[in-house]
Amino acid sequence: MSVWSGYLTLILEGALVTLQLTIMGSALALVMAFLAGLGRLSRIFAVRALATTYIEFFRGTSIFVQLFWVYFVLPLAGLTLTPLQAGVLALGLNVGAYGAEVVRGAVKAIGREQTEACVALNLSRYQRMRYVILPQALPLMLPTFGNNAIELLKGTAVVSLISLTDMTFQAQVVRAQTGNTLIPFTMILILYFAMSWTISTAMRWLERRMSRNLDGVRS
Repeated sequence: MSVWSGYLTLILEGALVTLQLTIMGSALALVMAFLAGLGRLSRIFAVRALATTYIEFFRGTSIFVQLFWVYFVLPLAGLTLTPLQAGVLALGLNVGAYGAEVVRGAVKAIGREQTEACVALNLSRYQRMRYVILPQALPLMLPTFGNNAIELLKGTAVVSLISLTDMTFQAQVVRAQTGNTLIPFTMILILYFAMSWTISTAMRWLERRMSRNLDGVRS
């Protein structure tokens, strides 16, 4: 039992790495989602083209290739990243590309009458977006953002391919040392589910809270 407690500690250490990847990757994905999503709505052609290129490239190529490219190819250009940094960058950029379409779709879903009312009030484009459009669009984004965060969490398993000691990597180590597959992979299965459930619960709570606040403003 003492032996297995040591292996449990090893997997929990991997869970901490997975948690770090999820939090930091989600933060980067959120930033990129808003930058690219709003960029696609820009009146400036160069901004729209850049945002579209980013979205289509990262949605149209494999996360495995992106991860290997970031970790193994960027050093050839003089940019060397740690495995954790490479994992965060690849996952964040990949999921951010999907999130960008969520942002664009939610903003476009806000009725045209809202924009016309803002124009009538002589609000600038920034003021319209900041104070009127985005507060109404955010509740529409949250359910899909939650799904994207869960997909990013599950996608963290790919970083084991660059020897980052996440949960999957540590489970493979335990399996190699003990010859037991059931216990380590059942443990990480439970941990992945617990993290996913936490994200889902948090996003549902945030969605309800923002919806109540928005209803209060409208009333």
